[in-house]
Amino acid sequence: MTTSSLQADSNPPPASDTTAKPEVDGRGSSGRTSTATLAYVVAVGVIFALPGAFVALRTVQLGGELAGTLSDTMAPLGRTILLAVSVSATAAAIGTVLSWLLVRTDLPGRSIWRVLVVLPLVLPSFVGAAAFLAAVTRGGALSPLLELVGIESPRLRGFWPSWFVLSLFTYPYVFLPVSARLLALSPTLEESARVLGRSPLRSFIDVTLPQLRNAIGSGALLVFLYTVSEFGAVQLLGYDTLTRVIFAAQLTDRATSFTASLVLVALAITVVAVQRSSISSDGSEGPVRSHMLRPQALGRWTVPGLAVVLFCCTFGLFIPIASLLTWGWRGVRRGTVPFDGLLEAALNTAGVGVATAVIAVAVVLPLATLLVRNRTRPTEIASISVVGGFAVPGLVIALSLVFWTLNAPVVGRLYQTLPLLVGAYVIHFGSQALGAAEDSVRAVPSTLRESSRLLEPSLPRRMLSIDVPLMRPSLVSGAGLVLLSTVKELPATLLLAPTGFSTLATEVWGSYEDGFFAEVGVGGIVLVALSGVLTWALVLRGSDVIRQR
Repeated sequence: MTTSSLQADSNPPPASDTTAKPEVDGRGSSGRTSTATLAYVVAVGVIFALPGAFVALRTVQLGGELAGTLSDTMAPLGRTILLAVSVSATAAAIGTVLSWLLVRTDLPGRSIWRVLVVLPLVLPSFVGAAAFLAAVTRGGALSPLLELVGIESPRLRGFWPSWFVLSLFTYPYVFLPVSARLLALSPTLEESARVLGRSPLRSFIDVTLPQLRNAIGSGALLVFLYTVSEFGAVQLLGYDTLTRVIFAAQLTDRATSFTASLVLVALAITVVAVQRSSISSDGSEGPVRSHMLRPQALGRWTVPGLAVVLFCCTFGLFIPIASLLTWGWRGVRRGTVPFDGLLEAALNTAGVGVATAVIAVAVVLPLATLLVRNRTRPTEIASISVVGGFAVPGLVIALSLVFWTLNAPVVGRLYQTLPLLVGAYVIHFGSQALGAAEDSVRAVPSTLRESSRLLEPSLPRRMLSIDVPLMRPSLVSGAGLVLLSTVKELPATLLLAPTGFSTLATEVWGSYEDGFFAEVGVGGIVLVALSGVLTWALVLRGSDVIRQR
């Protein structure tokens, strides 16, 4: 029995009513896309395409030796693709397994683990890589264990250390949307499969996993795009990717820098286009959850499950934090840490992070609704533009917005203002909200929408009573991804922030550049603590992950 047949058995047929009007999803009475909807789609596509247009324009202006610079980028391009594919596949596997363990099973302490497994995402990559490098040196957090097995200060450089570190810091991109999707799915299909004789593992693989395909794919795509745009970790770990070419040549050879940026944008557009074309256009991926989930007993698999969760938390969170605590404690004992500056930076970080998350979801939710319920060529192009923005390095996005604002007659006054900074964040991280928003729209089955229209003619009331409760887990997880990415964003903040406006990421970076590792440690701990509170209060509580049993 297939997933579709089980789903068909679990959903009652919709009530027929020949007088019901067709539901409007951005379409006019003739079924075509309305002018207002088309204007919105074009506006979103153009705004999110500004960084790519800037890169293309500057590449043409600085051309001349284009063929030579293109050949110089081929080797870094190959290494970039290798690292991105490896990290995204690993993160997809880790995120999916953790989601199932912490949402669908009775794993002990899962309410606490749900917060901890998300926090590796908030560590800036350069801080996480530096903490790992410090952990393996003599006197570091891992040095006793390494000495026990006869290894002395290993040299962490190249592909494998980069793959390991980035996989541990990016799997939350998959964990959050997959967890939200699991919360929205009804367990009836899986239970039906088990009644028919399938084991719990086979039921998950054959029934539940296909319903998670889009959520896993959107999360893995974010990991891929994050990896191809990553600079800090690969720089410290000595793995030569396209971003190292971009940053190394930005002052001495701008033609090479912008050519490499154009190659990066082209790679992102290609990958996004392929991934978007494989997304199911079905408006629903399974029956809606109508009752609280009953955790599945792990039994003898409890210890292995705990081991998996503990391994991810240990290497993705506890070890980096141990290094940060070591640095911070030295500064606290000496009295050299400016706590007043950190408090102001923390408040700024929280405020701009929450604002960006809310705006990003509001901007992409209508596009997500069109993609699921009325997919057209313009909406597909706009979605590629939105998702592709995540692959563009933050520095390039900031430079593009500086270029467009200073050369535009009306918006020039936005330079170095909070609206422009938030706009840069939305362009960079809007893709994280888009995938989750699409999942939220799929969480409302078409049969339920049609039935609700018969019972409640008011669209606002239907949205509040039917759509919003079902969409909330995925929407909140998407907002959480945007929030956690915003609080650690560095290049765009350095270039676009108003004078005197600092965030925890800029404070940590400034201390790291000056060699004040004590301040790096304290700032990093404050960043993790703030993100943990925001994650619990706004993401996990808001999406019913904590209350679900």
